Amino acid sequence: MFAKYTVLATAALLAAGAANAQVGATADVGSTGVGFHVVVPMETYLNGRFGVNYFRHDFDKTSGGVDYDIKGKLQTFDVLFDWYLTEGSSFHLTGGLVYNGNKFNAKAKPNGLGGFTLNGHAYTAADVGLLTGRIDYRKAAPYLGIGWGNALARSSRWTTNVDLGVFYQGNPNVQLASVGCTVSNTVCKTLANDVAVERLRLRDDVDALKVYPVVRASIGYQF
Repeated sequence: MFAKYTVLATAALLAAGAANAQVGATADVGSTGVGFHVVVPMETYLNGRFGVNYFRHDFDKTSGGVDYDIKGKLQTFDVLFDWYLTEGSSFHLTGGLVYNGNKFNAKAKPNGLGGFTLNGHAYTAADVGLLTGRIDYRKAAPYLGIGWGNALARSSRWTTNVDLGVFYQGNPNVQLASVGCTVSNTVCKTLANDVAVERLRLRDDVDALKVYPVVRASIGYQF
């Protein structure tokens, strides 16, 4: 939460410093969901962008022979700086920091026989109880990208912008546990060990998202 409030506080201070200057706002849609940004001038060739993005993403995932129902929230807060190489150009290089609130909740689903196969061992649904997990990532994620467009362009109040970039959210933090094992201690202990193996498999299967791609289009208005 500290990182989140640091990002928002920085954005507010910088925006306040530019209160007497031109300000733009954009509505965005893309791989980070829907969102908006406030755009303020920093230097002759440099703009600051401060915004929030949100999207719900639910999907099914199979890992190690286990089927999961995954419900996720993509929610990011970002402080970005657009550097225009020449005056009047729409092309820019972008760098900044993203507060990454992306997280997913996972719930294992019984197989066609009404049970689970974990680490090669068969269990009934009663043995396992609820098999649930959580996936999240590092909170402070650096961003690098390129783009076309300038919400503070002098030619028109209405503008468009396209972002292509990535932010590094790191290796996933994956939790997975069985809740409600009511059989013998021996079976429950073996189950816990097998769940630990499945947790590592699930982590490996979602590891590809440690570099998150950003493709985003925006419509902007200059005040």
